[in-house]
Amino acid sequence: MSGEAGQAQRSIHVLVVDDSAVVREVVTQLLRADGGFTTASAADPILAMAKIAVQRPDVILLDLEMPRMDGLTFLAKLMAEDPIPVVVCSGLAGKGTDTAMRALELGALEIVTKPKLGVRDFLNESQVVLTEALRGASGVRRSRRAPPPPRQAAGPAPARALPLSETTDKVIALGASTGGTEALREILLAMPPDAPGLVIVQHMPEGFTAAFARNLDGICRIEVKEAADGDRVREGRALIAPGNRHLELVRSGAHYAARVFDGPLVSRHRPSVDVLFHSVARAAGPNAIGAILTGMGGDGAEGMFAMKQAGSATLAQDEESCVVFGMPCEAIKRGGVDVVLPLSRVASTALKLAGQGLRLRHSPVR
Repeated sequence: MSGEAGQAQRSIHVLVVDDSAVVREVVTQLLRADGGFTTASAADPILAMAKIAVQRPDVILLDLEMPRMDGLTFLAKLMAEDPIPVVVCSGLAGKGTDTAMRALELGALEIVTKPKLGVRDFLNESQVVLTEALRGASGVRRSRRAPPPPRQAAGPAPARALPLSETTDKVIALGASTGGTEALREILLAMPPDAPGLVIVQHMPEGFTAAFARNLDGICRIEVKEAADGDRVREGRALIAPGNRHLELVRSGAHYAARVFDGPLVSRHRPSVDVLFHSVARAAGPNAIGAILTGMGGDGAEGMFAMKQAGSATLAQDEESCVVFGMPCEAIKRGGVDVVLPLSRVASTALKLAGQGLRLRHSPVR
């Protein structure tokens, strides 16, 4: 039985660790309303460790700013001694985004923003985002890991060649969710300065995608930025969909550009991989290469099928290298994937396809 199938048949036990009684209560209500979760809560990491000793949770929803022990210290200790899947629950404060990004480096799987009491639609969307993140994380098996080395002060950005032109015939589109931050880091680090323009959806809340893009921009040979409406998609540049906004690829004369806009959740997400991939199928067709990466659920499956129908080359990350195999698996089942391959080969394959104009439509999926 697959991990996702097993999750559907049992309650997922969540430990909510947050010093705000209001947040603990709102989160508990949202999870109980779903019906697929049981919950426990703790006001700080010291109390959380006592709760874990009594009943080990399937997943922890963790605040980062708490008394007695901060969330990052607790997370590092947990990953080194008793790895339990962790989803970070954070506010939108500017300083908090950098702390949350550090939590991903320490082993947290996803970031969600703290739900607030208010408009019914907001709470409904909070429930969808929260439950999807926790379901995805609960099926992940973590192994002990040493904490990563402290960040060094940022040095000068790597030298980048000037784009060969202000346009690109080829476009690479990437979609990811749970575990995707590390997968995207590996792919973008492998991109040369004259790589085709990239458009990316990573399920991540508003405010955090800009910090994620800045971090990557400082270490990659290509420019990486959070997409703004009207941004040119060109060689040597990767555009990441802003949290809570959809991203589309549009044609503007001989150029490609980004369209960033509000809208309802699509495939239970905003930004949605399906929205991006459908737009790439329309705007670029056979000039596009799409790759669907690790993540929970089925976002991107329909869009990838549309890309394949439009003549794009389509890739999926294999199960062994995925943190969660949900999104690639659904795209494969839908019939939209040409080739299944490990994460280590995604960048080189996409570049080869873009450089040689190969077509994979008749290649067997393996």
